[in-house]
Order: sequence, then C-alpha cells, then structure tokens
Amino acid sequence: MSLVCLTDFEALARQRLSKTSWDFIEGGADEGITRDDNIAAFKRFRLRPRYLRDVSEVDTRTTIQGEEISAPICIAPTGFHRIAWPDGEMSTARAAQATSTCYITSTYASCTLEDIVATAPRGLRWFQLYVQTDWELNKQLIQRAESLGFKALVITVDVPVHGKRRNDIRNQMDLKMNLMLKDLQSPEEKKFIPDMQLSSINSSFCWNHLSWFQRITQLPIILKGILTKEDAELAVKHKVQGIIVSNHGGRQLDESPASIDALMEVVTAIKGKIEVYLDGGVRTGNDVLKTLALGAKCVFLGRPILWGLACKNDSNFIDIPHPPCCTSDII
Repeated sequence: MSLVCLTDFEALARQRLSKTSWDFIEGGADEGITRDDNIAAFKRFRLRPRYLRDVSEVDTRTTIQGEEISAPICIAPTGFHRIAWPDGEMSTARAAQATSTCYITSTYASCTLEDIVATAPRGLRWFQLYVQTDWELNKQLIQRAESLGFKALVITVDVPVHGKRRNDIRNQMDLKMNLMLKDLQSPEEKKFIPDMQLSSINSSFCWNHLSWFQRITQLPIILKGILTKEDAELAVKHKVQGIIVSNHGGRQLDESPASIDALMEVVTAIKGKIEVYLDGGVRTGNDVLKTLALGAKCVFLGRPILWGLACKNDSNFIDIPHPPCCTSDII
C-alpha cells in the first residue's frame, strides 16, 4: 500500500491496532462533535491564490521561541506512544531530531525523559505538564525537564476534570490501574512510577498559580488549551510566552469551538505580544497554510504521529488490550 497522505496512514494504523487501542487514540468527548469539527472547519476556509510570483525557491524554515525549525509543523504532546510502537517516544524524538522540528513530550510519556533525551540529544524538545495536586511533584518534574535541556514548559489548561469518552467507558478501561503503563516499563523506568501515582490532575489550578511556575523555572511558559479572547488577554496579562490554541483534539469539552475557528479571535486579542500556535484537525498542507495565514506561527500534530508509529512495521508493535489514562493530549 502506498502511503501518500495522512488518510492513508490513518487507515493502515487502524488495521494494525486493536479496537481498544484505536478507540483510545481516536476518542472524542461525548458525541465527538468538536473532534470531527476540528477537521471539517478547515474545509470552510477557501484560498485566494495570487499568481505571477517567483516561487522557484521555497524556504519553509521559521522560529518558535527563538529556536529555528525546518518547517512550521511540530509534534504535539500525546501520551503513551508505546501503544503504537515498542520504542514509543524514543522513536518520536529521533524523528523530530532528524526533521529538525519541535517535539513536545507529554507528562504521560511511556518512556523516561532521560531515555528520550539520550536517544535524540540534539533535538528541540518542550515539556508538557498536567498540573498535579502535589506541588512538590510539579516542581520536580519541571526542574528535571529543565536540567535535561527541554526548552519550554507547556502547561495544559483544559483538563480540570477528565473528558467523558464514551468508547473508553464501553471498553471498561480501568484508568487508575493503567495510568503509567506498568507492563511497558523497564525495571529502571519503574522508579518514576510511584511519584506519579501519588498525585492526580489539579482541578483547582487557576491563573493565580502561574506566578508560582514563573518563580521556579527560567523556561518560557506556553499555555495549551486557550480558545477565547478573554483567556488570551489573561495569558498576556500574566506574562506567559505563548499560547497553543487547542480544544484537546475534541477529547475534553464537546461542542467547544474548532481550533481553527478560535484562532482568529485569539490572534486578534493578543495583538502580536506573544506567539500563537495551533493544534487540532490539521491533516493537509493547505490546513497548515490556512493556520499561518490566520496568524499562527506553527501547527502541532497529535493523532497523525501515532498513526505513523503504528505504520512502522506490522509484525512488532505492542498491542494494548486496555489503553492507559485518557488524560493524554491526543489531537
């Protein structure tokens, strides 16, 4: 089978993954309206082509937070890459390094941060944090990432509670038991599991807490999950360095705006004071072009990355009968 577009990768990945694993990756909250609209919304925008321009030489390079990337297409934070491929996030990190793009590593990666860095030491990495109820654990995670050379802290803000993903419920996943993919951890990695299991996502996290993060790290802070001008203005007021316009791939609050529909509102509100990025529903080069034209610096891909991992080889991937915690960012 020739893989010529993301739809081809999606179809092949679906063949190679168990139904439960596929349902976890593709799941949306409630009726899946926002998940599906993320893709459909791009098609409502039309291009206005201008011709007789010299396009014989094209340079797709750009910068995010002062770091150069080869193209405005980066890798979003998705958890548990070993669902799709044995090397998990290590394969993802190597691919990001090889293509000179940015990879946001999830709090719920199925490989250790140390292994991810060791396998791709020259890669550009940001660290995504779900704010935990244990503030000391938050501090340890951030300082660990900073010491390993991660270049930014991405705080996911749209998970005060878990989204209701119906297929995960139908598949009877025990989220608490599967939280850290114990079966996939090496003995060396298991030492990181207990701390994670002692805490949970902090439903009281609010704007006033951002100053605490700014005191403990020198990393630029990016807020992931902003969808309105009001929250964009508050992000600028609280002196963060960037916003990822995102609805969590439609996995959290159903019937919230498609990311591309929310982008213009956010870009207008921040008036160029900080960088804006987007994830959710990006499937073609035209989608990327539309996002840039509407004011974003780059896009981040989630689900397509896992499709790509699943397509590496059909004889050697790890099939997960009960996927892990549904808090991971998959777009």
